[in-house]
Amino acid sequence: MTETIHISLHLEPAQQKTYHFLPFQVPAGVECIGIRYQYDRRPEYIDTIGTGSFTDQSEVNVIDLGLIDPQGRQVGAAGSDKSNIMVSETSATPGYSPCPILPGEWQIIVGAYKVADSGVDVIYEVTFNLKVPRWLKGDLHTHTIASDGVHTLDELAIKAKTHGLDFIAVTDHNQFTSSEQLPKNLGITLIPGVEWTHFNGHANFIGVDKPYDNAYVTGAEDEAKLKFGTARTRGALITVNHPFDPSCSFLFDIQSLPFDCMEIWNGPMRESNLKAVGFWHQLLCSGRKIPAVGGSDYHRDTPFIFLGGPTTSVYAESNGMSDILAALRSGHSFITFAPDGPVCEVTSGTAMMGDSVNFSKGNAIDGKIRALHSGDVVRVVTNTSSDILFTAPADGTFNFTYEVKAPGFARVEVLRSFLPGIPMLPALISNPIFFV
Repeated sequence: MTETIHISLHLEPAQQKTYHFLPFQVPAGVECIGIRYQYDRRPEYIDTIGTGSFTDQSEVNVIDLGLIDPQGRQVGAAGSDKSNIMVSETSATPGYSPCPILPGEWQIIVGAYKVADSGVDVIYEVTFNLKVPRWLKGDLHTHTIASDGVHTLDELAIKAKTHGLDFIAVTDHNQFTSSEQLPKNLGITLIPGVEWTHFNGHANFIGVDKPYDNAYVTGAEDEAKLKFGTARTRGALITVNHPFDPSCSFLFDIQSLPFDCMEIWNGPMRESNLKAVGFWHQLLCSGRKIPAVGGSDYHRDTPFIFLGGPTTSVYAESNGMSDILAALRSGHSFITFAPDGPVCEVTSGTAMMGDSVNFSKGNAIDGKIRALHSGDVVRVVTNTSSDILFTAPADGTFNFTYEVKAPGFARVEVLRSFLPGIPMLPALISNPIFFV
């Protein structure tokens, strides 16, 4: 869905070698701005010469283009070489910087480099591509050669794209990855981050270039609280990582630290992840509304570790980093074992996963689970029960309605037997809808 506006400007010869600023209003909910402009750069002048004529096509008009956002920052400038440019949060025409499309007054920079004696008319066409909510698949825990991974940023991005992912967070151990370092225009959203790695626990701080000051080193727990508090103040999404991993459990007092999400699924499903799921469930039962996320903790390919294993799917307003992070904070997401795993949509009226609903008699959740395999088990987990709804007799899709009988929450799991003789394990875990 698009909206278009037109802006016209006439420049007189006396305005040659001057700058002008054309304001235009950008509405809320815009994903991409496109600007196309045209003017007669080489008007034709015909001179009669004897028995013939000469058409003069000299360059007499040259109008430069630039763009300023509502905060006064130069988004880009590329002289007069480009007559058509675009800018979004994830990509931009060379010479322009990807940036969030903020609502408010933007300005076109008009550089009147050359103006003909007769003046020149310049016409600008500004197109707004509006945001359309969509499901996006991503991996929130990855490493590169900057710490103990084996891939460069470019290699990691290309690998993620070929694995069917729409976004990844780059979270090297105690190494900041800035937005400027991240590859652009590869068809995937790369989110800067760091895995703060300490003897007493790991946490991802993603979405900002510098979530805390000075070195990562801390001693007393108060110093850890300062790191977390600074990261929160600067807008980082904070995730407590693999809290029950035997080699790097989270030993800090989790109740005293500010964080946004809990990584309940790290790499292949195993005992430490099942403990994390149980702990997260206890937090939900205690009234905490903590969204769950998953990440592969990818360093290199192994028989059991791969990018997107697990995958966190989010329902975001766009593929821009800010919208992805907002969806994660809201719990508008579910986790599945791989990019091609089961897919779920769970709603209650207009509410979706992560949202809260005023409880009343007759509340229900409606679900649609796609890409089920034969033998998969679908269950609904609440603060008081765990009810098996369905066992798939074949590959297919399951639609259901489940009555919510008391305040609390309801979430969905899909269990699968991945290998003969091995107990069923989660293939999908959704975030809950809360009934309050």
